[in-house]
Amino acid sequence: MTISVELCSHPQLDDRITIVRAGEEVDAVFVRTERFNVLIDTLGTPELCRMALDLLDEEVRARPLIVVNSHMDWDHFWGNAAIAGKAPIVAHAAACERLNDARALQVLNEKVREDSRFRNVELIAPDITFSGSMALHGGDLTLELIHTPGHTPDHIAVWIPEISVCLAVDAVEYPIPEVWSKSTNDLRLICSSLERIRDLHARFVIPAHGRTLSPSTVNGNLSYFRELAVRIENLSEQELSNSELAKLTGLRLQDFVTIPADMPRQVVEFYETCHETNLGATVQARLDGLSFT
Repeated sequence: MTISVELCSHPQLDDRITIVRAGEEVDAVFVRTERFNVLIDTLGTPELCRMALDLLDEEVRARPLIVVNSHMDWDHFWGNAAIAGKAPIVAHAAACERLNDARALQVLNEKVREDSRFRNVELIAPDITFSGSMALHGGDLTLELIHTPGHTPDHIAVWIPEISVCLAVDAVEYPIPEVWSKSTNDLRLICSSLERIRDLHARFVIPAHGRTLSPSTVNGNLSYFRELAVRIENLSEQELSNSELAKLTGLRLQDFVTIPADMPRQVVEFYETCHETNLGATVQARLDGLSFT
């Protein structure tokens, strides 16, 4: 698979923010401050990251670079080898736990078998980690790194208060985000993270997937999770145990959100899988007698 990288912006978006788009795969973000530049995520391969750095060449050389890994999902940090030794990489402490898990290398081996473009990937750990939150003070802009678990345990979003921009990465997604597992606790965490982002009252919310800047996406994601709970509220335990629950009329993905007509079938199938996980977590919350939506 061949993927190209391009730099994107928006007429209303502050010109210190540049979206670094790797085809249909993922968006990273480049932020310029008076003191340093910040790259949020390094894309899915070192080659893609180098393409991005080449496009940003003058800007990258203008001041020191700091890299933030939003979380340890492959499409967000497998480009780290292009940065290693050249700029500090910052991530949440939980990222190292994921990286040290045997599953991390297993995923890499699986992806290499599927596509040769991953053969040069090295699993590079962050240089600096933090718990809770951390702030990068750039002079004119502050980047607040906020722990927003639920999609993954290590996920962080970036809040830039001076320009009211939230780089939500995968905590917010269009049409839907995906919870980490089918557990009540992970459902609680993703909903809490969405509420935290909503309560920032950002002018722009920029996810890594979905190509939107609208803060209404946050409310849409929250409404989706609330509606999941409403739809299963009166189902019996036998009905809830149906392995095909996510395929039943009224509980399918398209019964909750509008699927864009031009969305490729494989992408629709991906979000259907996300929906199945989300529904499973909602069912577990119902069986536990708990509701977080």
